[in-house]
Amino acid sequence: MTLRLAITIAALILGAVLPLRWGVVGFLAATALLFLTQAAIHTAMGFEGTPLSETMLLFNNSWPAYIGYNLQITFRSFALPLLALATPLIFRLGRAAP
Repeated sequence: MTLRLAITIAALILGAVLPLRWGVVGFLAATALLFLTQAAIHTAMGFEGTPLSETMLLFNNSWPAYIGYNLQITFRSFALPLLALATPLIFRLGRAAP
C-alpha cells in the first residue's frame, strides 16, 4: 500500500512538472519510468516479503518467471498511478489550449 501511495505521489509530481512541449512522447516516457520503477521495487522486495533466496525456491530458481510475475502484479496495480500522472497533465494541456 505504501509503495502504491509513493508511486502515485511521484506520478502527481511528475505530471505537474512534465514539460508540455514533450507531449505524448514525454507522457509515454514518464509512464514507462514509473512502471519500471514500481516493477523493480516489487521484484527487489521478494515474494510477499520473503528473502530473495526463499523467493527463488518458490519460483524454481527461474528469474524470468519471477520477473514476469512481478510485471503482472505491477500491471494490475498501475491504474491509480497512471490516472494520477494523466490528470494534472490533461488539466495543464486544457488550460494551454487557446
